[in-house]
Amino acid sequence: MKLAVPDMISNSYFPAIAAVELGFFAREGLDVELELIFPVDKAYAALRDGAVDLVGGSAHSALAVFPQWEGVKLLCAQAQGMYWFLVMRKELGGRRGELDVVRGRNIGAAPWVEMGLRQLLIEAGFDLDRDGVKIAPVPGATGQNVNFGLTAARALEDNKIDGFWANGMGAEVAVRRGIGTIVLDVRRGDGPKSCFNYTMASMAASDRLIESSSAATAAAVRAIARTHTALKKDLTLATKVGRKLFPPAEADLIAELIGRDLPYYDTTISRGFVAEMNRFARNAGILSDDVPYEKIVAVAG
Repeated sequence: MKLAVPDMISNSYFPAIAAVELGFFAREGLDVELELIFPVDKAYAALRDGAVDLVGGSAHSALAVFPQWEGVKLLCAQAQGMYWFLVMRKELGGRRGELDVVRGRNIGAAPWVEMGLRQLLIEAGFDLDRDGVKIAPVPGATGQNVNFGLTAARALEDNKIDGFWANGMGAEVAVRRGIGTIVLDVRRGDGPKSCFNYTMASMAASDRLIESSSAATAAAVRAIARTHTALKKDLTLATKVGRKLFPPAEADLIAELIGRDLPYYDTTISRGFVAEMNRFARNAGILSDDVPYEKIVAVAG
């Protein structure tokens, strides 16, 4: 089996990455190979086309190629909550939770990821045109094998953008280099309350795989759950994985980032989450009507 993730040097999809590298898929009888496919809509397109079997990405982004959730389902969460950070250039003087710093600014974000920030700002009362907020791709973030967070941090350092909306690794690198300030951390309470459940890091499979091999997809969920348990017991496992896949500096950071994320490690996809994601997707214009929970989430049994 092939598992696609849209960002590798990141904490966002680390449970799926670690499940491969630490052998938890193998222990469930699955031979899973990891593949980086950026941006996330291309990862889901590969799922639709049968080039990969699983996608570990943002849940709402399945709608990029599976309109109205036709042909795909979420198997489980990798972690709860929308997981991107808004980081602005340090000299702009932005403070945590204070969004006025985005006015008149150019903010970098990946395709489909940007929808989370766009809707959050709208819900917070911003008119992006009136307030001069430009949300666009990050310069240099092209090609299937891009690691977006690190690319965004470099673009911020080079003054190509005023801020970025990206993963925790990119945010941490920007802060430690003294070039960025975290303005929004949704998982930890920033932004409108409802934005926590706009999306989540999930694992998805096609309906055809679920129907033809329900045992395999159930085993994949167990592998993620076992990975959560292992990381909660021993954070050094995160460093072990990082040293296999990441550059040295990021490998040394990953255990700290995963330690912060552990409270959100839960494979559950609740009905409340699906209701909030449906609302977000309708407001973002990527879903025409609410879709029932059972059509979005693969329900065991």
